[in-house]
Amino acid sequence: MKKIAVIGVGNILFCDDGIGVIAAEYLKQNFTFEPEIEIVDGGTLGFGLFEYFMEYENVLVLDTLSMDDEAGAIYKIPSKELLGLGGYKKTAHEVEVVQMLEMCELYETKAEVTLIGIVAKDVNSAKIGLSEVVRRRFASLIQIVISTLEELGVEVVQKDNLNLDVIINKF
Repeated sequence: MKKIAVIGVGNILFCDDGIGVIAAEYLKQNFTFEPEIEIVDGGTLGFGLFEYFMEYENVLVLDTLSMDDEAGAIYKIPSKELLGLGGYKKTAHEVEVVQMLEMCELYETKAEVTLIGIVAKDVNSAKIGLSEVVRRRFASLIQIVISTLEELGVEVVQKDNLNLDVIINKF
C-alpha cells in the first residue's frame, strides 16, 4: 500500500503564510481518506519534515508561493520541476522544501513530492487569517488537493462541512 502524506507548511501568525497549515487542518476536519493518509501540520518545521520525504511514496506539500503572478494564482508543481527552478526559491519554507528534495536526490528511495501552492497577497501582517483574495481561492486549492489524491488512488469522502472560519478560529 502506498504511503501518502499531505504536509501543510507555513506560519499561521502571518496571514496568508499560514495557508498550508490551514488547508491541512481543513482536510483533516472535513474529509476521510481510504486508504488512510497522513495529514501533517508541518508549520515551520523545515528540515524536521525530511523523514516524510524519505519514508513516504507520495508527499503533497501545501504552501504559499513567491511566484511572479497575481495573488491567488494556484500552482501544482512536481518535484522534478521544483528542482529545476534554481533561482525561484524565495521564502524560508520554499528554500527548505527545495533543499530537502536536493538532499533526497542522494538517496535511492524518496517520495514523489508535489508542491500545491497559492501566490500570497500578504505574508507580512501579524494576524491569523487569510487575505480576501486567498480566501476566495481556498475552495479551488482544496479541490486541487482532493483531485491529486484521487489521481493517486485515494478515495476522498466528505464527513463534515466545517467552514474556513471555524477552522481558522481553532488556531
